Amino acid sequence: MPDDGVARPRSPLQTVDRALEVLLSFTERRRDWGVMELAEAFAIDKSTAQRILAALAARGFLSADPVTRRYSLGPTMWRMAAVWERAGGLAALAQRVLEPLAFQTDRTAIFAVPDGLHVRCVAAVDGGGPLRSHPLVGELYPANAGATSRGYFAFLDSNERRALISGRVFATFTGLTKVDEQELERLFVETVAQGYAYSEGEYDYATRALAVPIILRGRPVGSLSLGESKYPARPDDIRDHLPALQAGAEQLSALLDNRAHSAAVARQTRVTRSH
Repeated sequence: MPDDGVARPRSPLQTVDRALEVLLSFTERRRDWGVMELAEAFAIDKSTAQRILAALAARGFLSADPVTRRYSLGPTMWRMAAVWERAGGLAALAQRVLEPLAFQTDRTAIFAVPDGLHVRCVAAVDGGGPLRSHPLVGELYPANAGATSRGYFAFLDSNERRALISGRVFATFTGLTKVDEQELERLFVETVAQGYAYSEGEYDYATRALAVPIILRGRPVGSLSLGESKYPARPDDIRDHLPALQAGAEQLSALLDNRAHSAAVARQTRVTRSH
């Protein structure tokens, strides 16, 4: 269609896409929007911003503060999140990465997310050794013991990490567990420098683990790790599988950020416009 300078109304699909963009703009740092703020951020007029916000609020996706007239996420988001989680949620999504990773490396693959001063295993798939995934799901790994937790905590902003850890009393699990705050910080710094976490016998004398962070929009949101029992001995080193683990972390990050689907939609849009 030629560009004759005449403004035309947005199609229904464009309007829906813009409304979804507004929902996706909410983050830990951006928890609410005012009408003028939204209009400026999205380069739309005030009336359009008001209509989008009001429509989302009418369906419960947003909630409007009657005093400040600012919009934050509403109860429908909670309900949809609950439905998604009951349908498998994060665990089902992670399985797409964990299953091929466990098969390729012959180790148990674990996806864990933060839970206070721990990370919690939300999904795991067995490798070929005696380490079984079933008891691992739901297990909490403390910040001071093991690669699975260090693969997350080390990559936090250092000030955020210190605020979490400072003054805490940590439990000792084995003779290799670090409980001194300064020792832990040195270990976190070393982990960031090498780009991955490795542990042997810190949380359990009989296990080793290798972990990398799951990064979403510049922030760690969890860890992806490989675990193995030290007995019986294996012909290869678990660290040999670091490239596969890093590739898995990138795949999982893309799934969590919906990048694969977004790229496919963009490709289809380009194809459609070219015909």
